[in-house]
Amino acid sequence: MTIAVTTPTGHVGSRVVRLLLQAGVRPRVLVRDPARLDPETRERVEVRQGDLTDAAFVREATAGARTVFWVDPTPHVAEEPVETSRRTAVAVAEAAKAGDVARLVLLSSIGAERRHGVGHIDGLAAIEELFDASGADVLHLRCGYFFTNLLMDLESLAGGVLTTAADPDRPVPWVDPRDIGDIVAARLLNDAWRGRVVQAVHGPQDLSFRQVAEILTGALGRPVRLQVVTDDDVRAALSGAGLPPSAVEGIVGMTAGTRDLVPEQPRDLITTTPTTLAGWAYAHLRPLLPPHPSGD
Repeated sequence: MTIAVTTPTGHVGSRVVRLLLQAGVRPRVLVRDPARLDPETRERVEVRQGDLTDAAFVREATAGARTVFWVDPTPHVAEEPVETSRRTAVAVAEAAKAGDVARLVLLSSIGAERRHGVGHIDGLAAIEELFDASGADVLHLRCGYFFTNLLMDLESLAGGVLTTAADPDRPVPWVDPRDIGDIVAARLLNDAWRGRVVQAVHGPQDLSFRQVAEILTGALGRPVRLQVVTDDDVRAALSGAGLPPSAVEGIVGMTAGTRDLVPEQPRDLITTTPTTLAGWAYAHLRPLLPPHPSGD
């Protein structure tokens, strides 16, 4: 059983690699910089060094793999992010179509089922379609909003502010990437599934941003107030930071396109994961913030 894992140092990929190793599998990891792997991991995996945007590298590195776990490496700030996401995945889709890869597992997102009008998530929808047309067995994991997205707002959270352009009172699935990694590893190790499979990956509770602010207030030991901004406010800030218009719209569109989204799959035993936002924030977010002046 050869399993190839992309982005093996990311929040999800690193968890997947660890679980595969613990299960007795030596995964093949596709990584730009092997030095980012910790030494113990590096000596236990098959390393293929290269750039996922290099089609020749992807074809060579995935050839002969039973299963490929694909995480789109395209940053939201990329020029033409949707097309870049689609184009980057073509090589692995062609490997599957040629019979060099038998199964594809994609880290997708809620909203991809809409196919269009959801900003950069449209790129994941395009990858889903590429993989569906490959003839391989395909699993799309449509994940909720990552807890780790909050790590991008450390400065604001240190000042007691959580900012969003989303509907502040609409609950949406939030999920710990570690839990996603658990599901990915289980699926990679299960050789029984066939055809096209879609599985949502939600956390234990749908949360509105107003509820998130309340949870963070308790977990971080400091008041966190919610600041709601408009899409145009976000556009202005991103444009002011020098992002190209296509990247700006890709980021704004992810929020605008999911404001009224009801995930395709409901919360149930299969789609629900255990880690709470409160527990994650206390363990992982709180230590990264300076002490609150109150001394709490």
